[in-house]
Amino acid sequence: MSAWLRFVLAVLATWRITHLLANEDGPAALLARLRERLGGGLAGRLMDCFHCLSFWVAAPLAFFVSGNPLELLLTWLALSGGACLLERFGQEPIALQPMSHTTEGETHDGMLRSEASSLQEHSLADDNAGRHALRTR
Repeated sequence: MSAWLRFVLAVLATWRITHLLANEDGPAALLARLRERLGGGLAGRLMDCFHCLSFWVAAPLAFFVSGNPLELLLTWLALSGGACLLERFGQEPIALQPMSHTTEGETHDGMLRSEASSLQEHSLADDNAGRHALRTR
């Protein structure tokens, strides 16, 4: 079996095992009960974090792919990274909302509020407060 095929299989296996342990209930809800029993301790937090767990699941699979010690370390990190990328690709896409449209003559420099518009708003607020005080007298 070629090294690339072993690597791809190991990435897929890392993702599958990590996803099963971190996100699924498992057969007869065994994994859900295990995560519940582990609670908020170190092992429980590890089971809740896909990225952390993939790091440890990838360790034994790195032996399947690599031959020498330096290659083993890099393969270990690459398997975990590949599984994290697969997990990210499988998530719902992030929806970005467009910025509100500017009125004629107004420019945006990427900031939500410019210093000039902020000063103008404060001036209008002060004017409105003064008018309200005159009306209540």
